[in-house]
Amino acid sequence: MTEHFNYNLSGHNTFGINASCRRFIEFDSEEELQLMLKSLGAEDFPLLILGGGSNLLLTADYPHTVIHSAIKGYEADIKGDDILLRVGSGETFDDIVALCVKNGWHGMENLSLIPGEVGASAVQNIGAYGAELKDFMYKAEAIEVETGRKVTFSNEDCGYAYRYSKFKDEWKNKYIITFVTYRLSKVFTPHTDYGNVNLFLESKGITNPTAQQLRDTIIEIRRSKLPDPEITGNAGSFFVNPIVDKNKFEELAAHYPNMPHYILDENHIKIPAGWMIDTLGWKGRTIGHAGVHAKQALVLINTGGATGSEILNLCETIRNDVRKTFGIDIKPEVNII
Repeated sequence: MTEHFNYNLSGHNTFGINASCRRFIEFDSEEELQLMLKSLGAEDFPLLILGGGSNLLLTADYPHTVIHSAIKGYEADIKGDDILLRVGSGETFDDIVALCVKNGWHGMENLSLIPGEVGASAVQNIGAYGAELKDFMYKAEAIEVETGRKVTFSNEDCGYAYRYSKFKDEWKNKYIITFVTYRLSKVFTPHTDYGNVNLFLESKGITNPTAQQLRDTIIEIRRSKLPDPEITGNAGSFFVNPIVDKNKFEELAAHYPNMPHYILDENHIKIPAGWMIDTLGWKGRTIGHAGVHAKQALVLINTGGATGSEILNLCETIRNDVRKTFGIDIKPEVNII
C-alpha cells in the first residue's frame, strides 16, 4: 500500500486537470484495502474511488481522500467453450481485451481501446459499437466501505442499464470493487452491423473478420475519431446519448427528417447527442481553454491549461443550447467532482 498527502492528481485524470487531493491511498490486495478502511477518519470522507480517471472531471482540489486499486492479475476458469475470466480491478481494461483476443476468449472485441480500468468497467457499464459491459459481466467482488466485509454481486444485482449501474447511484461510495469476472466464449461471433464497422471492413476487403481483425478495425475507427488523451486532454464521450419516447422522436423527425437514430423498442428511440451538438455548430469551437473536438462533437477537450471549471462551463453552455433547440436535456456521462 502506498500513501501520499497533498497529492497532485493531474496524472490520474485523462483531462489532465491540475488538481490535488488531501490524501491519496493505493492498495494492491483485498487485505490491504480492509486494513486501510479501518484506519480512516471523518476527514477522509466522502471518499473518491478512482480508476484510470478516464471518466472524471475535477473542478477543484479534492479536500478528502482518494482511493485507487492496484490489484493486478487474472485467472481463467475454462469449461468447454465457456470462459470465466477473473481480473483484478486495477488492470487496464484494454489490456484485458487484447489478452482475450490473443487467447481466443471472445465477446469483448467491440469494446477495444475504451480507456480506464477493470473496476470502473463494471461501475460505468461501458459500451461501444453495439456492445456493453453488462453483456459479459458475470460477477463483481467488492469490499463494503462501512464494514470492511467482502461482498459479491451478480450481473442481475447490479441493475445494469444504458451507461448505468447501481454503483453509480444507490451504491455510490458504498463499495470498492476488487475483482471483476467476465463471461466469454471460445466461439467467435463477430458483431459488425453497428455504425461504420462494416464499411471499414469492406474497405479492407474483409468480409469474414477474425477477432483480431475486428479488434484492429475498432481501434482504427476510434483513433480516427477520438483524440489521444496523452496528447489532448479528454474523457472520451462526455455526454450520454439521450433516449426519447416515440412522440418526442416524431416531433423532432418532422423538423429533422435525416436525424440519425436507433430504435430500442416500439416506444423508445436513442438520438446521438453528438449529432445535436454538431448540428448546432459546436464542433471545433472553444471557450477559453476548453473546446469541442473537431472530429467528434461528443468529445470535450482541454486545449491546454484548462481548469475543470472551464470544461464544466463549456458543458453547461452546450447543454443549454441543446435544451433550447431540441427540448432535450443531454446529461454528462463523465463523473463531475
